Amino acid sequence: MKLSERIQEQRKEAGKTQQEMADFLGVKIRVYQYYESGGRKPTLDNLIVLADFFDVSLDYLVGRSDHRERM
Repeated sequence: MKLSERIQEQRKEAGKTQQEMADFLGVKIRVYQYYESGGRKPTLDNLIVLADFFDVSLDYLVGRSDHRERM
């Protein structure tokens, strides 16, 4: 699964809107929408924030693993 798909999947599981996630990350809504569409990738700092927020590993978030657990 791609990073963009994982971000969208995790956001929906958390019951958050795109606007809420954009506000949380401190980015504009369009930037966050690009994250979910694959048109743009989050910075490393934002990837870490997202992984922490969703309580998943970075490897899971970026699609390198199917195991959510953080080590």
